[in-house]
Amino acid sequence: MKRLAIPSAVLATAGLLITACGSTDSAAHDMSSMSSTPPASSAPAPATTAADHNDQDVMFAQMMIPHHRQAVDMAKMAAKQASSPQVKELAGQIEAAQDPEIQTMSGWLTSWGMQVPSEDAMPMDHGMPGMMSEQDMKKLEGLSGAAFDKAFLEMMIKHHEGAVVMAKDEQSKGVYEPAKQLADSIISSQSAEITKMKQLLQ
Repeated sequence: MKRLAIPSAVLATAGLLITACGSTDSAAHDMSSMSSTPPASSAPAPATTAADHNDQDVMFAQMMIPHHRQAVDMAKMAAKQASSPQVKELAGQIEAAQDPEIQTMSGWLTSWGMQVPSEDAMPMDHGMPGMMSEQDMKKLEGLSGAAFDKAFLEMMIKHHEGAVVMAKDEQSKGVYEPAKQLADSIISSQSAEITKMKQLLQ
């Protein structure tokens, strides 16, 4: 019985050692597999590129700001020089609408790292549809009463028509959604004002 006990103990010990070695080898294999295959979550996400704004959006803002500023200047003249209550009311509406739009577009340009047009260096008739020349503005400034009303309406119709052309360019070529929405608003509101001004002229 003693001779059988020893080999049994040895066999039991050997079995434990084999099992332990097998477990160690399996663990090592598992660790090796884990280290050679990175988890799916560590893989880089696919690059996504969404257009924020383009050159057309920048040009739209940089041109429309001085265009709006001139309209606001004309509207301020009307408050003092117009004789028609309807012309004064229309001028007030133009100023109230376009002043905030100037601030909005200036904010876009600043956020894009682009230059906001300076008020001191406002271009007049350089490449912008509907812009009045310096001579036109001086002429309007020197008028009052019915003569001012007529000149104001004629000039503002031309001015608005130019803004609509610029807004349509933004609609078709721009990518910045807020700018395209503003272009839609300009087309809608200023087209309605053009109709109203033509009626006042008659």
